[in-house]
Amino acid sequence: MANPPRFRKDAVAVPEEKHPVDETLPPLKMFTSGLQHVAAMYAGVVAPPMIVGPAVGLSATETAFLMGASLFTAGLATLLQTLGFWKVGARLPFVNGVSFAGVTPMIAIGKGEGADALPVIFGAITVAGAIGFVAAPYFGKLVRFFPPVVTGTVITLIGVSLLPVAFNWSQGGNRTATDYGSMQNIGMAAVTLVIVLLMRKFLRGFLQQISILLGLVAGTLIALPLGMTSFDAVKNASVVGFPTPFHFGAPQFQVAAIVSMCIVMLVCMTESTADILALGKIVGRPADEQAIAGGLRADTLGSAISPLFNGFMCSAFAQNIGLVAMTKVRSRFVVAAGGGILILLGLCPMAASVIGVVPLPVLGGAGIVLFGSVAASGIQTLAGAAMEKGENALIVAASVGIGLIPIAAPEFYHAFPKDLLVVLDSGISTGCVVAIVLNLAFNHGPGPGPRRGGGRRGGALPPHRGGGGPPAASGTSEPPCARTYMTARRVRAARASGCSSARPARWRRRVRGACGAAGTAVHGASAP
Repeated sequence: MANPPRFRKDAVAVPEEKHPVDETLPPLKMFTSGLQHVAAMYAGVVAPPMIVGPAVGLSATETAFLMGASLFTAGLATLLQTLGFWKVGARLPFVNGVSFAGVTPMIAIGKGEGADALPVIFGAITVAGAIGFVAAPYFGKLVRFFPPVVTGTVITLIGVSLLPVAFNWSQGGNRTATDYGSMQNIGMAAVTLVIVLLMRKFLRGFLQQISILLGLVAGTLIALPLGMTSFDAVKNASVVGFPTPFHFGAPQFQVAAIVSMCIVMLVCMTESTADILALGKIVGRPADEQAIAGGLRADTLGSAISPLFNGFMCSAFAQNIGLVAMTKVRSRFVVAAGGGILILLGLCPMAASVIGVVPLPVLGGAGIVLFGSVAASGIQTLAGAAMEKGENALIVAASVGIGLIPIAAPEFYHAFPKDLLVVLDSGISTGCVVAIVLNLAFNHGPGPGPRRGGGRRGGALPPHRGGGGPPAASGTSEPPCARTYMTARRVRAARASGCSSARPARWRRRVRGACGAAGTAVHGASAP
């Protein structure tokens, strides 16, 4: 009989294969792939400071400084998200940048604060970020209060609220200028818009992803011989410069501004949660509760420290998730390299000021697509919000209607106190609050009618909203599990009431169990 093989104690163990997310690529490929992510997000990062800067009275040079600070803080937030430390960071190929959700509320704050606008904005962002950081581990339990009917409504309002900015740019940006709204300006915006649309139609792969950036370049080249470009911002910018902490003054803390930015933080955290879940599926590492909490901590910590370097609120950039899916490069270190490139760009004011060469009508033409895409993303989210339910249609109608008041009737709240105007003049803030309250009232609160997800608190469980199956027999009470979507807690309650076939029904799976005589009268004796 052969002796069994002997294994040496000093045998070298075969190392486990790294997950693609943790894979380190060759330096050149890592740099070029990271540069792709920067190109895909660059326009989205510099657009918010380009809007907010002039709105609060900054010069072209100061606006360029603000754009450089936004690039720098976006790089820091991306490193927090990809590399992480302690319990901070999802450690996924996740790009963070300046959130569009805060643009309209920040402009509303700036209207009433004058020279102190940026310090007040920065103070509100710092507090909102700190509160979000503390709430990050618990936010996952609140996500059910932000279903697609709420998030879709808010994202739609974000895009629609930004479109007037693109229209103003298309006309020239300066209402007092003699050529404001001229055929040349609007024509230049139209040419840029057509170029972007054609690029989106005929280009493929990565070039299609950066079609807006390419459209800006093409539009600027066309505008050069027309004398519509200005190189003043580049001439006055230094080659190297560090974002001076509190360059615009120490942060100031006002309650109304803090409330407004806390609402924006809720929106950003909801978006980031959805993006983390989507990215986890794409890269083959599904996000668990710990990953979501870590990702939200990185978002909120990045937002809290951004004002120190004159940056704004940070959140996930969804377009980079599409780039990961397209290129199949899943390494988080590639995105970390992109974060490093963003930091270097933020340390070079001249590089940040290059966008100042682009004429405003060219920006307006590209902005129509950029901001319109945000609104289209919200509409796409609403498509999965069960709009056939009368309650959900009503929630969207009321929320969008109230959210559009500051755009359609800017003087609507002119008689209200100044502190309230900070919130009311932001359609995103008011629309978000209305959507959350109405969703709680119609889909989670007590009262007659169907509820999604067993939303009624306490009492007997409601029937399934879709109906189906014969009604209960006369004098027979409906069993607690009859045709409803059930959580584990409700399953235990149903079984305690005598329903032996009740079981969890995650992801809206119907439960039609056999529940004895009472159950037979409702939905038959056979299991599904």
